[in-house]
Amino acid sequence: MSFATDNQNEEPNLEQSTDRKPRWYAIQVASGCEKRVKANLEQRSQTLDVADRILQIAIPQTPIFKLRKDGTRQQAQEKVFPGYVLIQMLLDDQVWQVVKNTPNVINFVGSEQKPPYGRGRGHVKPMPLSPSEVERIFRQSEQQEPIVEAKVAVGDKIVVLSGPFKDFDGEVVEVSSERNKLKALLSIFGRETPVELEFNQVEKQD
Repeated sequence: MSFATDNQNEEPNLEQSTDRKPRWYAIQVASGCEKRVKANLEQRSQTLDVADRILQIAIPQTPIFKLRKDGTRQQAQEKVFPGYVLIQMLLDDQVWQVVKNTPNVINFVGSEQKPPYGRGRGHVKPMPLSPSEVERIFRQSEQQEPIVEAKVAVGDKIVVLSGPFKDFDGEVVEVSSERNKLKALLSIFGRETPVELEFNQVEKQD
């Protein structure tokens, strides 16, 4: 697979599918521009008359909880593949041009085709995702239980806000996002003791 960019306007040699079944492709986009690219592609597919070939545009996301300072949780969405957008389409030269020339699109994910002569950069030939890849990606984003986004990392200094160790200071030695817990070394009776705590029980010290 190649993530190389290509600034030339010449089209790659696309193999036209004989069964003309829509396939999912991945495109690399500028950081933070996933939603903007999706909106632009949806509009361009209509105005450039390729809406019958660009069928779905997706940004796979997974639910997370963010902790507020008061310890309450706010549900949010986190991108599964930051910097990428998935498109289900019937790919041909016209669709390739529409997608490739959309603002903030860097390139398709695919294999780089070297030019037959010279040393210039070739083109990236879009490669469709396999059905198993597509199923895994969307299953992951749809079925995953929300996890709590930890605002602390190993080595951070924390203070305990609640529970039997309230007001104790410590250092984080382990973070488990899947369990919404961390382990910190607290000084108890003059000894460094590992204690397991919930994310919402601690606050990072500046």
